[in-house]
Amino acid sequence: MTEFTDELLKDAEERMHKSVEACRHELATVRTGRASPHLLDRVSVDYYGTETPLKQLSQVAATDARLLTLTPYDKNSIKAIEKAIMESDLGLTPNNDGNVIRLQIPELNEERRRDLVRIVHGVAEEGRVAIRNIRRDVMHDLRELKKEGEVGEDDERRAESELQRQTDEAIGEIESLLKGKEEEILEV
Repeated sequence: MTEFTDELLKDAEERMHKSVEACRHELATVRTGRASPHLLDRVSVDYYGTETPLKQLSQVAATDARLLTLTPYDKNSIKAIEKAIMESDLGLTPNNDGNVIRLQIPELNEERRRDLVRIVHGVAEEGRVAIRNIRRDVMHDLRELKKEGEVGEDDERRAESELQRQTDEAIGEIESLLKGKEEEILEV
C-alpha cells in the first residue's frame, strides 16, 4: 500500500481506539449494584457560578460495597454537591454530617435494571455510530485519493478491506464491553 493509504489507516485506527475508550469510560459511569467512584464522573457541580466536575471538588471513595463517601475540599461546597447529585440521573440521595457526604447505593430492582440495560445499549450504539462515521470519512478520503490519481485501484481496495477489518475489530470491542456491563447490571 502507499504512504497515503497507510497514513489514513493509521489515523482511522487511532480515532477508532479513542472512540472505544470513550465508550468504555461512559459505560463505567453507569451504575450497577456496586459502589464505584466512577459513578460520579458525569456529575458536575455549580461551584460559584462555574460548572465543575465533582471529582475536582471532593475526594470520592468506595468505603464498602454499597457506600460511597465524598470528602469535599471546601466545606462550603457541600450544599452545591448535594444538589448536583440530587439533580443527576443516578437516583441517589446524599446524607451529610457537615464534613462528609455519604451515598448509600440501593439494591437495583428489576425495572431499574432494565432501564440501565437500555442506557448502556444507547451508549454502545453511540460508540458504534462514531466508529462507522470514522470509517465513512476515511472511505471518502480513499476515494478522493483514487480520483486524484494518488493511489491505484488495487491499493484502494486493499486499504478499504483493511479499514473494514479495523471497523469490525473496534465494533467487536464495543460489543464485548456492552456484554460485560449488561451481565454486571443483571447480576443479582
